[in-house]
Amino acid sequence: MRRDRRPRVIIAGAGIGGLTAAVTLRQVGIDVAVYERAHELRPAGTGLSIMSNAVSALGTLGIDLHLDKHGRAIESFQVLSHDGRPIRALPLKDIGDRLGAPSVSIGRADLQRALLDRLDGQPVELGATVTGFEATADGVRVGFADGREAHGDVLIGADGFHSVIRRRLAGPARPREPGYVCWLAVVPMRHERLPDGAVRHYWGAGQRFGLIDIGHGRVYWWGTRNMPAPAARNWRGGKDEIARAYAGWADEVGEAIRVTPAEAIVSVPAQDRPFLDRWGTGPVTLLGDAAHPMLTSLGQGAGTAIEDAVVLAGSLAGATDLPRALRSFENRRRARTRRMVRTSRALSLIEQLESPLPRRLRDAYFRWVPAPVLYRQNESVLRFPDHAR
Repeated sequence: MRRDRRPRVIIAGAGIGGLTAAVTLRQVGIDVAVYERAHELRPAGTGLSIMSNAVSALGTLGIDLHLDKHGRAIESFQVLSHDGRPIRALPLKDIGDRLGAPSVSIGRADLQRALLDRLDGQPVELGATVTGFEATADGVRVGFADGREAHGDVLIGADGFHSVIRRRLAGPARPREPGYVCWLAVVPMRHERLPDGAVRHYWGAGQRFGLIDIGHGRVYWWGTRNMPAPAARNWRGGKDEIARAYAGWADEVGEAIRVTPAEAIVSVPAQDRPFLDRWGTGPVTLLGDAAHPMLTSLGQGAGTAIEDAVVLAGSLAGATDLPRALRSFENRRRARTRRMVRTSRALSLIEQLESPLPRRLRDAYFRWVPAPVLYRQNESVLRFPDHAR
């Protein structure tokens, strides 16, 4: 089918995945319209990692967000015991150097600003909560809670973990809850044991802590603790409870909690979903957390959404049969994202071990696994696959 005009893509969701999709699609000459349910697009969130694979993916379209200027390139990554004794250094910088793309730690608000800057004034329609959609003879019609409608050739559901579009496509489904809470915060902080570009993960009994330099004198920290899923989902404790949970841990862990205002700490339950084999139908597909939400252990939630956006743009560029191009996009992404979801979940279960013997075996494995094996395991995650371009 010959097209006499550029396709128009409707993107539901202005999170990292939705904004990146808007950037990549515009880069290949496709018109986009972005709709976001929030009434204000304000900087929010804590921190995240944009690893080498995502930076490489953007590079295939000639997109450089200058992430190392907005955040901080990772210079060292260490796993330690709860009290700061080394377990193993991970070769993320070496792999990034070899791939020609650094891994970057960045504030979510900084990444949002970088993406919005790249959109060059492209408006985002706010207060637009999707209620449904319908395929039409010439594309798709999308309905919003305030009575608005939008018409386009394609609809991309980038509306996150609680995606309305996913629910309309696949039906309601309960999330999987492994049974731990995550505490998150960003705080101005410097510490002699946290040099520039450092990432430090501390492992304890059924709980972990992370300290990440995200640049500009700021540290992103996160902590996890095992508890029943309902308690994690409804946690209403305070900073004092968090401080008690990490009493006796490395000095820098306690310092990070101490200097963080209580109101700056965000609490979220650990959740993912069973992998969805079918992401779309007709002129509709999903992207990022709407398609393949995963636990945080690999640090690849944002990165895989960015990969999705790049592959989607490549699939739609010049396409005359848009539904077929969307199915091609899904087929290109399915195996890699399924592997990411499974690996994140498996690693999470290992990291949250509570019993002494399994923890000793885990730590011994990470301490003594041969360096080439560790390198290959990490490179398989950090290399953007050539066939996905």
